[in-house]
Amino acid sequence: MSAAQAAHGLGQALRLWRAGWERASIYLPIILMGVLALGSYWLVRTTPIFSLPGTEKPARHVPDYFMRQFSVKTFDAGGRLKSEVIGTEARHYPDTDTLEIDQPRIRSFSEDGRLTTATARRGLSNGDGSEVQLFGDAVVVREATTDKAGNLLPRFEARSEFLHAFTDTERIITHLPVVLIRGEDRFTADSMDYDNLDRLMNLHGRVKGLLVPKATK
Repeated sequence: MSAAQAAHGLGQALRLWRAGWERASIYLPIILMGVLALGSYWLVRTTPIFSLPGTEKPARHVPDYFMRQFSVKTFDAGGRLKSEVIGTEARHYPDTDTLEIDQPRIRSFSEDGRLTTATARRGLSNGDGSEVQLFGDAVVVREATTDKAGNLLPRFEARSEFLHAFTDTERIITHLPVVLIRGEDRFTADSMDYDNLDRLMNLHGRVKGLLVPKATK
């Protein structure tokens, strides 16, 4: 091959390479975008997923903490003792904000200082202790006191296998047989709704009562 032919062939090769590069450069942005898209897809597939701040899973009915041989006290805005709950063990459920208590002993003070106590084998209290359900050998006692007029309010006691006490409104209800003792008077019934503030007692089912006359001077 002569030098002229070799030079001609080299020039033709350069022109073909330049033409090929120009055609390839047209598609280069598309190729780069495709590579970036594949890279983004790979990152999405391989990056761990973290929960967003403030996103919470629905609470399950499982205890979030336990207490043993405990005493929990609540106070009103003025710092006066409102209630005290004592038990051998307690389990708090965050989904319902309830406290399940073994062997509960509860003291509750009304606004005028009257003391009410409650005991049972098991108890279930709401978050602020204003509502307590008592299960098994449940006993609620309100100690004797005097009202604003100076009249004697005799000791009151309720016994049942289940008592639902509302400490703020001084109300006790049960759908099970109950024994009530007020002073020397005694009542039994199949169910009860007792409102101490209104001095109203509703007894249902087989109701029996023993009223002891007050001694006259």
